[in-house]
Amino acid sequence: MLRTALTPRWLVWLVVVLGLGAGFVWLGLWQMNVAREDAAAEVLREAAARPVLELTATIQPHAAFPADGSNQRVQAVGRFEPARQVLVADRRLAGADGFWVVQPFVVQETGARIPVVRGFVRSLAAADAVAANSAAGSGATEPLTLVGSLAPTESSSAGKKRLPNGQIGSIDVGALLNDWGGEVYNAFLFDIRETPDQGVTGPTGASASGGMERVPPPDLPSGLTLRNAAYALQWWVFAAFGLWMWVKMVRDDYRRHQPVPPLGAGPTADVGATQ
Repeated sequence: MLRTALTPRWLVWLVVVLGLGAGFVWLGLWQMNVAREDAAAEVLREAAARPVLELTATIQPHAAFPADGSNQRVQAVGRFEPARQVLVADRRLAGADGFWVVQPFVVQETGARIPVVRGFVRSLAAADAVAANSAAGSGATEPLTLVGSLAPTESSSAGKKRLPNGQIGSIDVGALLNDWGGEVYNAFLFDIRETPDQGVTGPTGASASGGMERVPPPDLPSGLTLRNAAYALQWWVFAAFGLWMWVKMVRDDYRRHQPVPPLGAGPTADVGATQ
């Protein structure tokens, strides 16, 4: 059968089948990516449709992070403390390396602090400028209304590489409590908007010119949409079916060319043995 499969005719068909199979596999992978993107878009739509809740109604200082709190949009009234600004090192945004700028926000209702990721900068000089601009804006008499996306505290970076003063490896509220003191929330926020706007965070790409760029909240696990996943499975079945058909046709061709024994042929009795 191998000799039959290696004939020019069947080798040409094998190339055709493999080419079509590769196309079907690619189409299946494309459908899987579409399934992931559609599921992620659905998660984002659901998150955007959730109402903005009061921070104090969602979580209390030192309380456990709520099970459904990730990416929940909350609002609070209070003030930033730019003098306590820290930088989260080794962060990336849009392919660029840099720092998250984190400042404590003192919630007016409770007096407790919650870390807020105000934005992303590519250099220490830009971070210093942010602190200076924030300090200038913090002198306003009216408190800010902050809307942010809630996130759980990150794991501790203790024991990892040593960082300069003013830099941390993760937003670990327990570690920040040692520096900030007082009451803290067991969570942090991604800054979405401030009212009134202090003008320290620019649009996407602002960090390229030395400014601070807003950091979007992380994507939630989204799974797959079943319809597109089923389409992907169908394409892969087509690829496997094409290869199976080639093997079957080669086997049938091999069997057709095997010599057929004449009718009535079979073992004959030894006439001499019966005499």
